[in-house]
Amino acid sequence: MKKWVNFFNTIWLGLSTHKLRSFLTILGVVIGVASVITLMSIGEGTQARILSNIEDMGTDLVTIRPGARTFGGVRTAASNTLTMEDAEAIAVIPNVSAVAPTYGSNLQVVVGSENMNTSVTGATPEYWQVQNYEIDIGNFFSAQDYQRSAKVAVLGAEVKETLFGDTNPIGQRMRMGGTLIVTVIGVIKSEGGFMGPDNSIFMPLTAMQQAVAQTRTVQGEKVVSSIALAVADEDLSEQTVDDITALLRERHRLGPGVDDDFNIMSTQEIAEMITETTNTMTLLLGAIAAISLLVGGIGVMNIMLVSVLERTREIGVRKALGARESDIWIQFLIEAALLTFTGGIIGVIFGWGISYVINSMQIMETMVSIDIVIMAVSVSVGIGLFFGFYPAWNASRLNPIEALRSE
Repeated sequence: MKKWVNFFNTIWLGLSTHKLRSFLTILGVVIGVASVITLMSIGEGTQARILSNIEDMGTDLVTIRPGARTFGGVRTAASNTLTMEDAEAIAVIPNVSAVAPTYGSNLQVVVGSENMNTSVTGATPEYWQVQNYEIDIGNFFSAQDYQRSAKVAVLGAEVKETLFGDTNPIGQRMRMGGTLIVTVIGVIKSEGGFMGPDNSIFMPLTAMQQAVAQTRTVQGEKVVSSIALAVADEDLSEQTVDDITALLRERHRLGPGVDDDFNIMSTQEIAEMITETTNTMTLLLGAIAAISLLVGGIGVMNIMLVSVLERTREIGVRKALGARESDIWIQFLIEAALLTFTGGIIGVIFGWGISYVINSMQIMETMVSIDIVIMAVSVSVGIGLFFGFYPAWNASRLNPIEALRSE
């Protein structure tokens, strides 16, 4: 025990005697670890924010959109292939609790001197149940509004802010698409994210069909932009999707070997895709930041080599007093690991602080997880052992007689 106490005392003396050299060794590791923590926390925070937005939509949501078609082996661009009649047929499938067809278009919206071009979606009353949106002020449009094609609108939070500012928009009128006058009856709570309703306007589908020339199929069926639906039992989602696929293929007269002319996506599948993508992005950010750790590791090796040269006489004295090569090798290796471990801890503190500031200033969302911290510190110690190996081995191989002659 006493031997090891003396051993670590020797290591501490070597580090504390050359404070500037130790500081420079630590500095490169601090910068590298702080970079890793900051960039990976941005990736983790982005993933958490997107998944939170998807969860707010509800895990029971399934969305059907038009897809590309294949003619003579040539894949064409997506076309409007979904209809109101498709939605009505889907509604009778077991496990489907609500169906909401929509028809959307970008329209110019004018309120006094303010105007903007935004997405306007015509929907059925079931849309609110399917999408799980929350109202901030006012109300959603009702089944009665839908039946009488009422010219009413519900605004997303960003649309309300742009057109009305701090003014209460309930009861105010807007002009859309040049001639259509609608009355605002509600504002949806802000949900943020690229998939939210903040930059959209919603109105009854029946009123939208009158305001915008809606496309019809050759059979006279009314085309819709998408069909959203909720499933009663999430465990049966896959079976429900299979049933919907079979139904739509039959209705669209798609023969064997012909690709679907529609795409079906559940929120669970979206979450899995986004998780996979953001995990890749987080690893890429971590790899970029790890380059600075690699540079720091090279700095550790250079400074340790300088340390060996400066302490050549000390090494010779220790060997003359009976120190073995393994003792010298372990001493310098532990010194390198201790320096990089210290740099790793300080780097974690700095990285966490930077991430906190970024999050507090709402520049972007960050999240520092224990996995990131453990990985960053472990890599920093590993770099110390890897890049400290050669200087330590070099020190252990010094000839004691030649070392004692060194000035």
